Amino acid sequence: MHPIKLHYPVNNIDGKLLLPAGSELNDDSIRDLMASHPPASLKTYPLMDHGSMKDDLLGIMNNKPYDIIFTDPDCQAEITDVMRSIQFVAPVLEVLDFFKYHDFSTYRHMLTIFALTILIARDLVPNYRKRVSEIIHGPTHDFGKICVPLNILKKKSALTREELNHLKHHTVAGYVLLSYYFRNNSCIAAQVARDHHERMNGRGYPQGVNQQDLVVEIVAVCDVYDALISERPYRPVSYNNRTALEVLTTMAENGDVGWRVVKSLIAHNRNSKPHPVDTIASREKRGTPPPDNLYGKLSAPD
Repeated sequence: MHPIKLHYPVNNIDGKLLLPAGSELNDDSIRDLMASHPPASLKTYPLMDHGSMKDDLLGIMNNKPYDIIFTDPDCQAEITDVMRSIQFVAPVLEVLDFFKYHDFSTYRHMLTIFALTILIARDLVPNYRKRVSEIIHGPTHDFGKICVPLNILKKKSALTREELNHLKHHTVAGYVLLSYYFRNNSCIAAQVARDHHERMNGRGYPQGVNQQDLVVEIVAVCDVYDALISERPYRPVSYNNRTALEVLTTMAENGDVGWRVVKSLIAHNRNSKPHPVDTIASREKRGTPPPDNLYGKLSAPD
């Protein structure tokens, strides 16, 4: 990876400082950090047995617009079967529990992206169950948001430049935390946390590299989609489904993401459930973004 200067600290769920602000994240520093974590194996727990997780996941899949996406009972059964086989490590559950009680939007978003990733991986990833099992550590793409102050995550007005930079810190923070806990910075969970805002054309962050991993791309597309159609504090209403899908087709046209993943998501949004290869994505743009949407708009510093 390219060296990255950390402008904000990385602390674990217990508040332990792993890397201070100002340090450089590179191959050597991440190797030293992984070596500092005790090699004892982390305890794991069944996903579907943790608190209300099962009911929360089923609730997501049975509410609009996801009731259309997950409408096939066999598909829904397979997804829950995959999740039932997954053992979550304790730190992941602790982070999920934190967000469930302090920022439910982030909690719901993390679970949703995990379910959507499994759904689309079924279409596109060879031996998808094994590949998905490599992210068994759970819905961790936004794990690093534990290092972002809640007042930024839940802010209803426009972010300042400093607040936006702190929010973007969640990508490298998630990479550091997952590399530390699993003592493996090459695991797909750590890479997804770091790279889900990278783009195929190199226009993303934190490194501005050309993202090439299919699983990371699936997470990235699902992340954008759910962020658009879900409630967010920075806008009064969400994007409607058509407009959200048009945003994704525009991203594919611009080379930010690939057509395969976008077409798979579009196919699952249709009642006929065509195969992604046979899905025709309309290039016509008729949707309208919601009014008073503050996403991407910066305010002056406080």
